[in-house]
Amino acid sequence: MLMEEDMEEKTHMLQESLDFQAKEKSFYDVLGKKYPPSPQQESAIISQSGENYDDINRYISTTSSSDGSGSGYLIDIVGSRWIQSRVDTASDLSRSCVSSSNSLNNFVDGFSDSPISPLQIRDMYSDSQLVWNFRKGVDEASKFLPSGSKLLVNGYVGQDEDRRGKKNRDIDLEEERICKLPAVSALSDVPIEEFDGMLLHTVGDGQRRLAAHREDLKNATSKGTQRNGQTKGRGGGKGRGKKQNRKKEVIDLRTLLITCAQAVAADDRRNSTELLRQIRQHSSPYGDGNQRLAHYFADGLEARMAGTGSQIHKALVNKKTTAADFLKAYYTYLASSPFRKISNFTSNKTIIGKSRKATRLHVIDFGILYGFQYVTLIEHLAGRVGGPPKLRITGIDFPQPGFRPAERIEETGRRLAHYAETFKVPFEYHSIAQKWETIKVEDLKIEKDEFLVVNCLYRCKNLLDETVVAESARSMVLSLIRKIKPDIFIHGIVNGAYSAPFFVTRFREVLFHFSAMFDMLETNVPRDKPERMLIEREIFGREALNVIACEGWERVERPETYKQWQVRDMKAGFMQIPFERVVMDRAMDKVRTLYHKDFVIDEDNQWLLMGWKGRIIYAISCWKPV
Repeated sequence: MLMEEDMEEKTHMLQESLDFQAKEKSFYDVLGKKYPPSPQQESAIISQSGENYDDINRYISTTSSSDGSGSGYLIDIVGSRWIQSRVDTASDLSRSCVSSSNSLNNFVDGFSDSPISPLQIRDMYSDSQLVWNFRKGVDEASKFLPSGSKLLVNGYVGQDEDRRGKKNRDIDLEEERICKLPAVSALSDVPIEEFDGMLLHTVGDGQRRLAAHREDLKNATSKGTQRNGQTKGRGGGKGRGKKQNRKKEVIDLRTLLITCAQAVAADDRRNSTELLRQIRQHSSPYGDGNQRLAHYFADGLEARMAGTGSQIHKALVNKKTTAADFLKAYYTYLASSPFRKISNFTSNKTIIGKSRKATRLHVIDFGILYGFQYVTLIEHLAGRVGGPPKLRITGIDFPQPGFRPAERIEETGRRLAHYAETFKVPFEYHSIAQKWETIKVEDLKIEKDEFLVVNCLYRCKNLLDETVVAESARSMVLSLIRKIKPDIFIHGIVNGAYSAPFFVTRFREVLFHFSAMFDMLETNVPRDKPERMLIEREIFGREALNVIACEGWERVERPETYKQWQVRDMKAGFMQIPFERVVMDRAMDKVRTLYHKDFVIDEDNQWLLMGWKGRIIYAISCWKPV
């Protein structure tokens, strides 16, 4: 009885509401304006389609609970076209129902039978507000979604076209898992011959191919520079006997970026929006180095203003890049820049030199990634006088999103095993995919009578420092390495000072750092090279966005200077040992004879320093426990 009385009361309320709306519409007709659709009606008609927002909430809860790495944000779970189709359907039904000639009783009967009838919800007006907030959120979030047909969903690339046909059924959890594809691409889809051509580059034909590719890049870059200079001369040069009254507008993008960052830090929305508009007007991912830098930094500032930095960075990290594209970019980076090549050369030569008498060699690599460095190490060990040692490699990396967190480093092990078999080097591989600070000495399976090497090149910057947690992951990992008691510890770091907690200070430092990186590519790689754009977008742009738009635990790019790391290593109980003089001399000679004259290679306090135009970008050193 109480339910029937409540139903009758709500029916009268609905009748009064419709009468009021009819009168309101007549005033709009007199004023000659279109009467806006009622949020209440729209919310009511959505209920007739059987797809309410409680269903969406249930879908979010089941999906996020199935994957512990889910962000919990709606846009990470539901495809944009899926969402828009629901909203468009609701709007169409609302308009058709408003113009319908059905009687009020039929409308009330259908309304009371719907999943969100007044018998089942708290307040109609709260749900109508939810509709409008939901649509507004969709419009805001869709600005940051990729325009292609593939959409990142909880760390996976899914086909959003497949979601359109799922309107009339609930999405089952198991079916959702089946539709997911790993966002992190393994390299198993690339023929091993392509690896041979790009990774075996230190001797013979591989060395000659790399030198030829380096020369091609130099020629293409110089031609592009001349062509761009002629274009500027025709467009902005002075003609003979004519005065040009028009002055070319000069834009200092770096100053604009710093000023915009100050406005964002002060929460000055008006000025920051205007400055971002100016930056967007003069920046492009296809322009010169400064324009590309400004484009990606503007992305970071815009994400920070919108508060979506962590979601966008997560999508970029999970973005799938084909193995072929990654290999080409790596090869181009080797040919155009000495940073990675010299790091691998110094590390491998040090390992070979220090372990020349060992019969068992165990390398523990923190941040092994694809393990490209060890292909040449295996090649050189095979030629050792007296035969190669038994090589064990323990590959450690952060777990990847998805159901196979160790897929990438396991694929690295299979690839290295192939090369070890090719060069007839006894080989064993062990992979660990977990947070570094949670690893125990027992997990590393250290054996007696083996020469033990710990190698960590440029990945410690991703460990949290004391500004986030008192007992930092950096101190815990160094303590673990100290307990391992390696014969040598090779430590390479990104030399940067953009891990400060204060945003404007951090922004200035990261701007100076990446200005050097973008200028280095501008000088050595043609602008239209796809590999260059991949490096700028997938590596430099992603790291810059994380520094600019993320805070706290979500800011994972936290480099320190080599002097700061020297203090950390000594405090953790390590003693620095110098690289062999012949290794240092050969590394310096390679940089000065093979690469652009503006590359810097130097030595300071037993650190090998590398940089561009006087700015130190990378540093590598060797240590042993006290």
